[in-house]
Amino acid sequence: MAYSIVAFLFSIIEILILIRVFLSWLPVPKEHRLVDLLYQVTEPILAPIRNLIQRSSFGRNMMFDFSPIIAFLLIGLLQNIIRGLLT
Repeated sequence: MAYSIVAFLFSIIEILILIRVFLSWLPVPKEHRLVDLLYQVTEPILAPIRNLIQRSSFGRNMMFDFSPIIAFLLIGLLQNIIRGLLT
């Protein structure tokens, strides 16, 4: 029961990050209410990852933002750790 709630929350976060990625490809104004809410929810997850990437020697000159991909990997890792602890 507890793991299913955690898994549901992680799924919601993944969906929101995926929507943000898709919206970044579209000419949607960031001043829109829903887009602003989406950024407020996902930026605390993506900003620290983005900062770590930019501080590395690999990430200084990158054209693409790989923080959503790394966030997906970290969420999957956290899910596996939590599943192991709760089951």
